[in-house]
Amino acid sequence: MFGLSRILEQLAVGWGVHPHPQKAPVAGLSIAAAPLASRFHVPLQQHIGAPGKPVVKVGQQVRKGEPIARSSANISAPVHAPTSGQVTAIAEFTAPHSSGLPTPTITIEADGADRWLELDVPPDPFCLPPEDIAARVEAAGIVGMGGATFPAAVKLSLGRRTRVQQLILNGGECEPYLSCDDRLMRERAVEVIDGARMMQYAIGAPELIVAIEDNKPDAIAAMRIAVEPFGDIQLRPVPSRYPMGSEKQLIRTLIGKEVPPNARPMDVGVVVHNVGTAYAVHRALRFGEPLISRIVTVNGGAVAAPRNLEVRIGTLVRDLFDYCGGLTQDPARIVMGGPMMGQQLPNIDVPIVKGTSGVLALTRQETPRAEPAPCIRCATCVGACPIGLMPLEIAAFIRAGDLNGALGYGLKDCIACGTCAYACPAHLPLVHYFNHAKGELAARERAKLKQEAARQLTQARSERHAREAREKAAAAAARKAAKQAAKAAAAAAATAENPEANA
Repeated sequence: MFGLSRILEQLAVGWGVHPHPQKAPVAGLSIAAAPLASRFHVPLQQHIGAPGKPVVKVGQQVRKGEPIARSSANISAPVHAPTSGQVTAIAEFTAPHSSGLPTPTITIEADGADRWLELDVPPDPFCLPPEDIAARVEAAGIVGMGGATFPAAVKLSLGRRTRVQQLILNGGECEPYLSCDDRLMRERAVEVIDGARMMQYAIGAPELIVAIEDNKPDAIAAMRIAVEPFGDIQLRPVPSRYPMGSEKQLIRTLIGKEVPPNARPMDVGVVVHNVGTAYAVHRALRFGEPLISRIVTVNGGAVAAPRNLEVRIGTLVRDLFDYCGGLTQDPARIVMGGPMMGQQLPNIDVPIVKGTSGVLALTRQETPRAEPAPCIRCATCVGACPIGLMPLEIAAFIRAGDLNGALGYGLKDCIACGTCAYACPAHLPLVHYFNHAKGELAARERAKLKQEAARQLTQARSERHAREAREKAAAAAARKAAKQAAKAAAAAAATAENPEANA
């Protein structure tokens, strides 16, 4: 009753799992361009880091590719208009997140002309200083397209300073249902490799390794042809095992290096970029185009005609489903991303953002809900965890309310890949436990920072009052001394004028 077959399968394959593939038939269809929407909702927060700050006003006319929000911190990314039209609102709009909370968003009413801003087309990128490449990537608003959404320019800049030895181009795409990267590599391999070479040049990495899961033979063939003119690029097929697309797993598999807890790949001399990021870099440095569109997989049993679409940022999920023939039934779950790590959406009126690799409308048959059973401590989750954690122990501490104990077992190192929950024969919602605990820890940290800020303000106020008191006392003493000096001077003057009176 606890799924003996699943336990035996997991013991046979080692870390990770093999979710049932659902990429066909979408992976066999060419990328199509989604039609231009009438209205776009462009969130200011589409990346890890600080949200962008608007540089447009309501009522302003904008052109396609025009900056509408600028970077607001060192780790941030600008946002650009996906088409020409009028800014009709700068307000809260539903975020593409399971919380359904609103997020600051710029709404643009399309004028249908789709007129480009005059683009700054750079010279040969390989003749530019590396720092100029990073600056142009930053200005184009490019972030990690594999879902992490870390600003790409930051990686390029830090990579050169930390003496990176290997740049890994991630074509793993291990999530079931998703095939956007697969189609991109099949159809635009030359452009992807061109962008990857630019990133390698900017970072200064001696080695460029292209990693593709071995269940994508057509993509491997296309990319092999694209790298052929460059003898120094390695193309390495990797086993198709989830979550092979995670950067730490790729690094371990390809190079044999282990990224320590609380460390980054750069700390071991490696930078990982997604193939979609490389394609965006190619468009930015060859044509001056900012990141205003991406390839999105529209899939799931409730979608009438699933396929991969090139979609403008800010398009609503509803528009994509409509273009794919609509929904054949009420979906049991709407997911942005893949079913393993994606976010369940509150509704379909949420926008596509830079990190959106797919939108799925899953039926009840695709999302079975088994009732959790007691943990039998079979350790299947331990063997499945790609990070080498002990999910059963972490979950036990969380259920007991001991978050410090959970931290001691590596809660913060969890990448929330969902492997442990998928492999668990007792159907325990392990990832739910971990995400809840991380949220609680984040809330505690915010409260701690708030308390520290209040303490600092109170201390600063006390110091200010003490300083003002000292200044008042010093001023009073100075006035008293001045009066005494004036009195003494007056007496001396009187004595000088009438010496006989004193005698």
